[in-house]
Amino acid sequence: MGHRNQRAVLRVSLLASAAAVALAGQAWAAETAAPADGGVSLDEIVVTAQKRTTNLQDTPIAISAMSADDLKARHVQSLEDLGDGAIPSLRVAPFFARKSALTIGMRGVGSSGDANQPARDQAVGVYINGVYLGRAQGLGTALYDVERIEVLKGPQGTLFGRNTEGGAISIVTKAPTGEFGVNTTLGYGNFNAYKAETHIDLPAFHDVSVKVDALLSKRDGTVTNPTSSGQPDFNSYDKRGFQVEALWKPVEGFSADYAFDDSYDASTPYLVQLFTKGMYPTAPIAPLQPDRAKTANVGVPMRLSEGFTWGHRLNLNWKLSDALELKSISSYRKLKQGQYDNAEAVLGVFAPNAPFARYSIANTYQDQFSQEFQAVGSLPHLEYVAGAFYFRENVNDNAQTPNTLQWNATGTGYTQLPLNINAVPFDRASEARTTSYGVFGQAVWTPPILEDALHVTLGGRLTKDQKKGSLDIVNGAVPSYVDANKKTVTGVIPLDESWNHFDPLVTVAYDVAPNINVYGRWSTGYKAGGANSRSLTYRPFDPETVSMYEVGAKSEFWDRRARLNVAAYSGDLKDAQVDFNVMILNNNRGTLETTNAASGKTKGFEADFALMPVEGLTLSAAYTHTKTTLSQAFNPFTNAMATIYPVFTPKNAGSVAADYEHPALGATFRAHLDGAWADGQYGNTTDPTLSDDSFIVNGRVALTDIRATENGPALQLSLWSRNLLNDSHAFLRANGGVLGTYGIYNEPRTYGVELNVKF
Repeated sequence: MGHRNQRAVLRVSLLASAAAVALAGQAWAAETAAPADGGVSLDEIVVTAQKRTTNLQDTPIAISAMSADDLKARHVQSLEDLGDGAIPSLRVAPFFARKSALTIGMRGVGSSGDANQPARDQAVGVYINGVYLGRAQGLGTALYDVERIEVLKGPQGTLFGRNTEGGAISIVTKAPTGEFGVNTTLGYGNFNAYKAETHIDLPAFHDVSVKVDALLSKRDGTVTNPTSSGQPDFNSYDKRGFQVEALWKPVEGFSADYAFDDSYDASTPYLVQLFTKGMYPTAPIAPLQPDRAKTANVGVPMRLSEGFTWGHRLNLNWKLSDALELKSISSYRKLKQGQYDNAEAVLGVFAPNAPFARYSIANTYQDQFSQEFQAVGSLPHLEYVAGAFYFRENVNDNAQTPNTLQWNATGTGYTQLPLNINAVPFDRASEARTTSYGVFGQAVWTPPILEDALHVTLGGRLTKDQKKGSLDIVNGAVPSYVDANKKTVTGVIPLDESWNHFDPLVTVAYDVAPNINVYGRWSTGYKAGGANSRSLTYRPFDPETVSMYEVGAKSEFWDRRARLNVAAYSGDLKDAQVDFNVMILNNNRGTLETTNAASGKTKGFEADFALMPVEGLTLSAAYTHTKTTLSQAFNPFTNAMATIYPVFTPKNAGSVAADYEHPALGATFRAHLDGAWADGQYGNTTDPTLSDDSFIVNGRVALTDIRATENGPALQLSLWSRNLLNDSHAFLRANGGVLGTYGIYNEPRTYGVELNVKF
């Protein structure tokens, strides 16, 4: 109860701080109040959720959008940073202790938490400039000069297609301008963090505009790894990369946008701490650590988990007329991700002179090609989108699990075991090849009645997915399995499955007033089928599906100074893909995924509010309530029915923010304060242990538009902090049975200073 009371006080403190900012803005406004028609209003939010540019308020989908300024105010460098709950309905978490892969969920629909699955997909699609990213690995790389991030909530099976069962995240970066400009930022923070970022726009030449983005962001670990051999600490990162983009506009109405990017993303894992003792003995040198640790009990050999990604993108746009535009999105991407996770040393069972500190070394290699064609057009009273999509992906993975340390006879000390990774046998290895085809269409009809206030949308997508591959190694050996003829065969276990799926959409929207719109929507989505490379049988499973009803209202009032968007939904989950785990001592294997073992229902309510009471001050808040229930499912390890829990789905989550700006000293003063809270959530489908409640506050103050001369470069000096109040909570808690209860804590307070130069 102490933690909850403390968080309640912190929430009140944040709201009081936001109110103080509001009172300061109102006091200033009383002296310099603009006329009633002075144009004080919220900014219009433009989105492309329906493959054409629309106002968010006119788009009958539940959407949250974050602009470049929003991301800067929260010091968001990658999608992982949105795990603080800035968008309450979006849940982002690392793959267990590893920062090198992310699991993403929305509205109670998400992944199981196991992101290292070549033949398995996520339930929320991530797109960058229209290109679908096929793997959870690589999602934590730094973002390049983002213009906005659109979070589309609920199934987006029609226009966004495969693996958008829970929703879609669409990231749009800034295109070349054709005018010379340089935007450079240098920063330094605690834990020896430093950052260098630059964006250079070159003048257009022969109808070609070129833009170069480059960045470097590095930080030491936040938990000390107590070794004498100079090993890196826990929870560090090193992100860097560049992008070159060229935009060619040879004639009016046609453009070709080509980009090449190359990124490096390295990190060390979070520390896994043992909270309570199980029935097996622990070493005296490794006592329990129920609170967030600054130093690990045991120092382990560790190296950076390194990810290398690069890719080409070509977007062609041809506007044939005001009524028809053709688009092509082509992409080829390649990924290599190594994961070196030695964060779980305390989970080993103590025995005199026994080896421990299991090192999980996993490698993933992926390449993907995608091609999408779109026709975006309009007829009298009708707007439509039609297209086709092709996706091909090859993925290989392997894993090694050597022990790296050895206890002494009393558990009061340990020594490091010699380690030659090249001599360690593979514990598992698999490959998967995915091919996906899709055709889609969507039309919005506005009948010439009711003063064009009624809008009816119909859409659908037909998809065919095929997965081929094999499980090559199980428990360090070529597997044995029973084939279709019921004969025991020693050799790789093959995978050759295909599925067809149709996703329909129906939306009815009505403009109650010029600034008030209501809608009802029914849509479906799915997560593709596959197989689990951690299983002993590599049995295939079918797609997981959701059918969701949604009603919503979008409104602006008080001369567009206030905005309120609400949505309520209810969805049926079918054929849920559930992981069952068995813990076998002295065995590194044990996960089996059963075939579509559960069904369930998810329902909830979402609200987004924004208010500009006076010029220069913006207040915003968001809240989501989610209730997801799943049926029991048969556990093949216990031969009994098991209760299934929805992962990464807090029942209640919310956020508030205050942004203030005012001319000061010939420049502009800007201040930002935000807070996000969430109930505890499950981290494993078969474990009833909840994580801690959380409450994270971020803040930033900046003096911008500092100029020595009227036409000189603009300078900006800012101070920022994430987790400003240093909230401490375990974002993952798990019951390890005989091993005890363990988990992972959030990052401590981080802060820094940045200098930006723009000319």
